[in-house]
Amino acid sequence: MDLSLSDEQQLLKVSVAKLGWLALPFAEEDGGLGGSAMDVAVLMEEFGRGLVAEPYLVNIAVCGAFLGAAEPAQREAFLPGLIAGVTQWAFAFAEPDGRYNLANISLTASAAGDGWLLNGEKIAVLNAGAADCLLVTARTAGDRCDSEGISLFLVAADAAGVTRTSYPLVDGSAGADVSFRDVQVEEGSLLGQLHGGLPLVEDVIAGAIIAMAGEAVGAMDALLEQTVAYTKTREQFGQPIGSFQVLQHRMVDMYLQCQATRSLLYYAAIARAEDRADTLQAASALKVKMGEAGRYVSQQAVQLHGGMGMTDELGIGHYLKRLLLLNTLFGDSEYHLEKYARF
Repeated sequence: MDLSLSDEQQLLKVSVAKLGWLALPFAEEDGGLGGSAMDVAVLMEEFGRGLVAEPYLVNIAVCGAFLGAAEPAQREAFLPGLIAGVTQWAFAFAEPDGRYNLANISLTASAAGDGWLLNGEKIAVLNAGAADCLLVTARTAGDRCDSEGISLFLVAADAAGVTRTSYPLVDGSAGADVSFRDVQVEEGSLLGQLHGGLPLVEDVIAGAIIAMAGEAVGAMDALLEQTVAYTKTREQFGQPIGSFQVLQHRMVDMYLQCQATRSLLYYAAIARAEDRADTLQAASALKVKMGEAGRYVSQQAVQLHGGMGMTDELGIGHYLKRLLLLNTLFGDSEYHLEKYARF
């Protein structure tokens, strides 16, 4: 398997800062550019390197993927606004005591006339405060934690009965707890198969893991580059600290962690682009390595910078906080290690 970037992907990588890429992963017939998972991974690398604060991951890699798999009428209604950047979305899936189990859902959607009534709570919903629309996982049949009986609904964020409580997250982005009290949605708000939404959720999250790992790799690259540059200028005992062998070894280990994560990232992106059977497994392996490497590289960068590594004036601490959030989103390293062992 060739893990090197093509000429087009190299061009994509260097042009990210100059062009708008909201349309990248969508099919051409939906107004997109028809980009692959590999293309998105390359794009996210540069977003991570630049510590881009825009909610591309939530809007495009997550909610956009759900909408890309929707019925033609739903795609026609919602994708143009998302691609044009005039609407924002949020994916409400996590619940109190739900941990990382995607089937651990107690929010209910009960049939009511020609539509549904939603009741329940969602927590830590990224971008919910700014969202115009919410994608909500709900239980339409079965018991809590059953894999069957889960459905997806499109809900206007300002619908009657929806209450959003926003708060800042560790990396400076915004999340919210969202309450649903007899929220009425129409029949056409159902996205995907009734009672059978979990496979779609798992597939979209696998793609999101690849995208966020691209961001993590870019962030780790930036941490390594800034740390190496700093150790060449910071002097101790009359010489740059970068000349000390023990610190050189630590930076080599940082480099190895970056490259190991990049290799798993490209493998998982290719597996998804080729629709291979091991895509979910590759995504879990990637999430494990992303969490471990992100923690190691960011901690080493802070230590090698000393106390100034955690100041707001320097980007090091901001990269660390972003990597901490990415590690916990959609399951941390420990969760995905257990999941990988079950494949």
